[in-house]
Amino acid sequence: MEDTPMENGETNKDSEVAPALIAVHPTQSSVAVAVGSDLRVFDLLGGCAVSLVDDSGSSLHKDSIRAIRYGADGKLFVSAGDDKTVKIWSTESWRCITTVCSEKRVSAVAISSDGSYVCFADKFGVVWVVDVDVSDGNQASVNKKAAPLLSHYCSIITSLEFSPDGRFFVSADRDFKIRVTVFPKKPLDGAHEIQSFSLGHTEFVSCLAFVCTQECLQGFLVSGSGDSTVRLWDISSGSLLNTCDIREKAGLLESKGIEECYGAVTNLCTIPDSTLVAVAVQSLQGIILLSCDLSAQTLHVAKVVSIEGDAFIPTSLGTSSSSGLLWMVTGASNLHDSQYPCVARVKVISGFKESTPDSVEHGSIVLKDNEIPGGEKLLEKLQGRVSFDENFFLTAAEALKTSMSNLLIKKQYSTEKREFRKRTRNDKKLKQ
Repeated sequence: MEDTPMENGETNKDSEVAPALIAVHPTQSSVAVAVGSDLRVFDLLGGCAVSLVDDSGSSLHKDSIRAIRYGADGKLFVSAGDDKTVKIWSTESWRCITTVCSEKRVSAVAISSDGSYVCFADKFGVVWVVDVDVSDGNQASVNKKAAPLLSHYCSIITSLEFSPDGRFFVSADRDFKIRVTVFPKKPLDGAHEIQSFSLGHTEFVSCLAFVCTQECLQGFLVSGSGDSTVRLWDISSGSLLNTCDIREKAGLLESKGIEECYGAVTNLCTIPDSTLVAVAVQSLQGIILLSCDLSAQTLHVAKVVSIEGDAFIPTSLGTSSSSGLLWMVTGASNLHDSQYPCVARVKVISGFKESTPDSVEHGSIVLKDNEIPGGEKLLEKLQGRVSFDENFFLTAAEALKTSMSNLLIKKQYSTEKREFRKRTRNDKKLKQ
């Protein structure tokens, strides 16, 4: 990126394109999509759109939402982003029960396994924690101040995850690092015990997830990166167990007519009740399914699910713990000269069945719009409209590629430019 002068320490937000995000309730009772500052939720049990209630005195979100997530038990939902606010919602009433103001823009969120704490990371590499009380989902919204949990020393944190048993807290950053921290009994006092570092990626780490089964409850960590690999880790020791290089599969993929799957791994999630990992790759119209053999501690490509006829490159993936459906969304906000400022496209894949650790039955299919749970009502709510020009999403994909590169690939500055940026940082101005 060209080294141009700036009036402040942050990127020009008007030029930043934000990807559409999707999250699914653990029981698939609701689905949420965020695109730009717009948060959309559809109640699958009631078959209707959800009206969010926020009596904190401010609008829902004033800038692009960068992270959304349900808690493990489904009682909490969290949204956060560039407006430097974290909003915690009760999914019983869909009322905002807590608003937290962040000093910097928020890049990632996580909810503790027991739902007692919400953690979030800011653009300066600090992870914050706030305690949550969901005993009354109809309570009035309260403003809380977060406490610092840990720091990554000024590196943008890209993903946060709790281990399945809640013992460990995992964070990844754009400086290729994965840090495993023991989650303390009193997190508001800070986390001071590092369990391990998982090092091996050669580009930014974009996403994290855990693969676990009934036989292996602790599971193993999988990570996706801008180096086009998905890696399998033992978090206790930080050991790299296996690497699946997407580029090495180019020969297989080219024969299927999807040679453009080179590029960063942008998102991944695990398929419930299996050892399958769904992977979204920059420029790939579809997903790659990886199979994780936990006994052999290996990863390999099991199948590529292509989305034919649509310009659909997923920007976010989501699943519930009670269904065999993979929910996907593509879209972006802040596209210049676009007639669709905040439009998303939702698709669903069904039929996942792992016959053996080494093979996946070829039953995975992309559902038609009228086959998606919630049907047209859901699509109208989550997408913003039912139909639109598919070429829009090709434009969005290219814009997102540039945006991700600008955000996550660390820029190199001259000594003079680095000192100038330090002097003109917003937090430095406030202290003067």
